[in-house]
Amino acid sequence: MASTILELDDIQSGVLRPRPTPYAATYVLFRIDERKAGRELMLRLSSVVSSAAHPVSPAGDTWVSVALTFQGLKALGVPQASLDSFSPQFQQGMAARAKFLGDRGESGPENWEKPLGSPEVHVVLTAIAPDAERLEAAMERARKTYRELRGVTAIWRQDCHVRPDEKEAFGFRDGIGHPAIEGTGVPGSNPNESPLKAGEFVLGYPDEMADMPPIPQPEILGRNGSYVVFRKLHQRVAAFRRYLRENASSPEAEELLAAKMMGRWRSGAPLALCPLHDDPALGADSGRNNAFLFKQDDAVGYKTPCGSHIRRMNPRDADVAGVVRIHRMIRRGTSYGPSLPQGVLEDDGVERGLMFAFVGAHLGRQFEFVQSEWMNDSTFFAGASGKDPVAGAQEGTGVFDIPKRPLRTRLQNLPQFVVTRGGEYGFLPGLRALRWLAELKT
Repeated sequence: MASTILELDDIQSGVLRPRPTPYAATYVLFRIDERKAGRELMLRLSSVVSSAAHPVSPAGDTWVSVALTFQGLKALGVPQASLDSFSPQFQQGMAARAKFLGDRGESGPENWEKPLGSPEVHVVLTAIAPDAERLEAAMERARKTYRELRGVTAIWRQDCHVRPDEKEAFGFRDGIGHPAIEGTGVPGSNPNESPLKAGEFVLGYPDEMADMPPIPQPEILGRNGSYVVFRKLHQRVAAFRRYLRENASSPEAEELLAAKMMGRWRSGAPLALCPLHDDPALGADSGRNNAFLFKQDDAVGYKTPCGSHIRRMNPRDADVAGVVRIHRMIRRGTSYGPSLPQGVLEDDGVERGLMFAFVGAHLGRQFEFVQSEWMNDSTFFAGASGKDPVAGAQEGTGVFDIPKRPLRTRLQNLPQFVVTRGGEYGFLPGLRALRWLAELKT
């Protein structure tokens, strides 16, 4: 892991640090109305955002990060030549890429929560901490940077929190997987996976293809930066529970079906290690609950179906179309809204779900590839025309195959359990880049 020397003091801590467990989080969006004020905000935030050189911040496992949309860079007056050097996906923005991502119908941009996906979103401020008290302390430091700063307007906020059982809305343990990255010193959650090249996640370093990918120019702007994807995802918990009830013969069979769709039991225990029954102790053990592969003893998917959620998000060593390592992502999720009480099978009209975040150096071959080819298609593992049974862009006619001897089980008429409420593509500048943005004279 020492083969790559990262300039950790210039990389935002939120790029490389795993999400704390438990956690509390807040997302705030800003619109820049006056260029001078926007630049002043960048200067002030550069003193609040901690670097990855400090594994533990003064406030504990707490950090604040700042990202800019393409419209935000334009609002700051970044020269056109620099704007043109960003990735085409970032320049277009998530709303323009919606159909490619499967965001149609209810998930389409025309139905997104305002102002998500609009030209008004310029800056995304994220704060995350192990508890509400430390989160509030971090937010107070951040507020001092924009309070009474005329010309910058806070236009949206989403508060997130860990549920009492540390599970997401569907009832599954969340936040398990995190890749090891060369040069960070942060271990990955799967000891069977060798560290990934830093250039897969941070711009300015070699990636898994041994390339030095183009970075935004000038170099001070692009180097040590990363792209980030924010998505607000509403979870239809009652519909998920009803589908399990209608397609299983007993409560035990419901739990097994849910595990087959996800690839893990609700405790977090992977089917790869305990295919016949749940093991809560394994699910809670961060040293073991992600330590598995697929190819050696589960190539067909008898334990973990090839079309299950976790196998689509990370096929690991399985034989699939494409090289898995060039599509790996840093994925983080934080829950919003109250839990639906146990046993309730009817929707109560309350918003609940997940704020999803991806961090990486390649919007196209990481996030967009996984979303379109692995989540919403099955060609990569030679499967039927199914989509992710939990998070895919279903249309009520979807199928999901569960390999089984002597005959497979096929679920049919899968409804859409996750609806996109909105999202943004952002750029996480290095700390020097934040100061460069603050000093622009155009």
